[in-house]
Amino acid sequence: MKITDILPAALVIPALKGRTKETVLRELAEHLAANYPEIDGNRLVEVLWERERLGSTAIGDGIAIPHGKLAGLKTVLGAFGRHPEGVDFQSLDGNPTKLFFLLVAPEDSVGLHLKALARVSRLLKDESFRAQLMTATDQHDLYRCICEEDEKY
Repeated sequence: MKITDILPAALVIPALKGRTKETVLRELAEHLAANYPEIDGNRLVEVLWERERLGSTAIGDGIAIPHGKLAGLKTVLGAFGRHPEGVDFQSLDGNPTKLFFLLVAPEDSVGLHLKALARVSRLLKDESFRAQLMTATDQHDLYRCICEEDEKY
C-alpha cells in the first residue's frame, strides 16, 4: 500500500487553523468529508473521538495519526494536515503536535487499516522527512515531499 493510494493532493492542508485537539480533529474530518460525499463529517468526528478516548493518537515527535473506522466505506482514505505552531494533542512526549495524518477505514477492514497505520508511521519516523514537511512552502510542495518519500519504500 502506498500513501498516495489513499491521500490525494486535495486532502493536504498546509496550515491547519484549529488551536485545540477538538478543532484540529474537526477541521481534518470536515476537509475529508467535503471531498467524499459518502462521509458524514459529524459521524467521522464522533468516531475519531471514540478512538482518542482510548488514548491519544499523538505518538510523539510532533506527530499524530488520528484514525477510525466507518461503515459504508469501500477503502482506506486519508488526509494530511500541518500546524506550524503545533497544538496540545496530549502527545506521549508532551510536546506540541504539528503533523497530522488522518486515516479512516471501512468498518470491517482490520488488515487494510493496520497496513495504512504502519505505512504512515514508518514514513513519519524519519526525522529529515518530518523536517522537510515543516519547511515545505505550500500544498503542492507538501504533497511532492510525501510522494517522493512514499516512493522510497
